[in-house]
Amino acid sequence: MITIGQLAGYAGVSVKTVRVYHDKGLLPEPGRDASGYRRYGADDAIELIKIRTLAEAGVPLARIRELRSATDEEFRRALREIDDELTARIRGLRATRERLGRLAAGDLTPLPPKVCSHLERLAHWGFTPRWVELQRDLWILVFATHPDRAVTLFHDQAETLADPALRRLHLDYDHAYGLDADDSRVDDLARRIADATRKRYGPGEPPGLEAPSEVPALIQGTVNASSPAWRRLDTLIRTALDA
Repeated sequence: MITIGQLAGYAGVSVKTVRVYHDKGLLPEPGRDASGYRRYGADDAIELIKIRTLAEAGVPLARIRELRSATDEEFRRALREIDDELTARIRGLRATRERLGRLAAGDLTPLPPKVCSHLERLAHWGFTPRWVELQRDLWILVFATHPDRAVTLFHDQAETLADPALRRLHLDYDHAYGLDADDSRVDDLARRIADATRKRYGPGEPPGLEAPSEVPALIQGTVNASSPAWRRLDTLIRTALDA
């Protein structure tokens, strides 16, 4: 038989913690001996170690109290569930460590690696730094607000730019930034883009936008805000597609 201090020492907890477990009904409190001391046995030490292990795994004390009366099968099933939760938490912590590493390296872009690689290719294809920065900001916005559709939208754009003819249209859109809004080249580009859009998608919407969404308007509004020529391009394209 051992004292409460010895019990706490064996289990690796404080005496105060043992008393909390007594108060919460997790660990039965033994009677006092003739000297007025509470004495604990091996079973108490085993139970305390179980409680400490579950508590360190993040299991609420109320749940631990329920598990004390569980059958062996119920207890094993609960342990498997706790293990799954720990695995998920470990995965989340590893992801957080990766983000901390990128933060320490000065990489603050919260985008998947494949999107970052795609943005690097834009400069190689001849897009202006202004366009690359705009695309980066827009993809950050889309992945933050619509993660369920962002991947579909990204794959659609990546496939579009993989086609040299369609990539040429995007390049022309990029380089139309400084044109006068009434320049005839704006009208010609709008017509070519509308024709290519109908050919690629038919009467439907691009993948990922079938359901009502504010994403297209949000993106286009951001694009239009920086160039009168782009604003007129958008108006002409919409008019042509709605006709």
